[in-house]
Amino acid sequence: MNRLKDKRIIVTGAATGIGKAVAEACVAQGAQVVIADLNAAVGQATADAIGAGFVACDVSDEASVKAMIAAAVERLGGLDGLVNNAGLQKAGPIETTSLADWDALMAVNIRGVFLATRDAIPHLKAAGGGSIVNTASLAGKRGGPGIGAYAASKGGVMAFTTSTALELARDGIRANSVCPGFIDTPFNDPAIGFMGGREAQARAVEIMVPMGRQATPEEVAPMYVYLLSDEASYVTAQALSVDGGVYN
Repeated sequence: MNRLKDKRIIVTGAATGIGKAVAEACVAQGAQVVIADLNAAVGQATADAIGAGFVACDVSDEASVKAMIAAAVERLGGLDGLVNNAGLQKAGPIETTSLADWDALMAVNIRGVFLATRDAIPHLKAAGGGSIVNTASLAGKRGGPGIGAYAASKGGVMAFTTSTALELARDGIRANSVCPGFIDTPFNDPAIGFMGGREAQARAVEIMVPMGRQATPEEVAPMYVYLLSDEASYVTAQALSVDGGVYN
């Protein structure tokens, strides 16, 4: 307990799924947390349930992100950590992927990370340093059939994270990405559909994942807590997998 005592942290895309689990874990470890999400009703309900603040935000929109960071920092009284978790998933063959779907994925998954990071940096510097944790994906490391656009966006997250880490290391700001594998959350429904439904996906998981199962969001959240904590004070520019052994 209290691994994040008095840390002031923003978690985007935290109304549900991995983001919700991360925000809840941060609060449980003593952090002051503001969650940001496009879904205002669910986001506010989640914030109320776990004892966090909430700010509505469209991470693909520059003005919305700028306002969110400002509101969150005002509420928290500063900033020590940023979790860029908000994401979008779409699946389908490359030859039938529309430009609109490609652009939507890039707008949320990589532009959103850039915007929030850019606007958070001055506040992290003012705090004397801090930690940025970006949600990438196993798809960003390996790609795969039916997720070309999604994988490209998450590969971009990993590369941007490395650049952020190297640029800000002397400012005491660390940046790492977490690469979840198969996680049991509705976020993955598009990929499940492409794979032929839940039964087909379950069979694929048994074959592809050495541990033979999916993870829950709660099994992923501790990696974020670690990276946000002072325990990870010498860990930066890493893309850490939580995938049951798939990437080895």
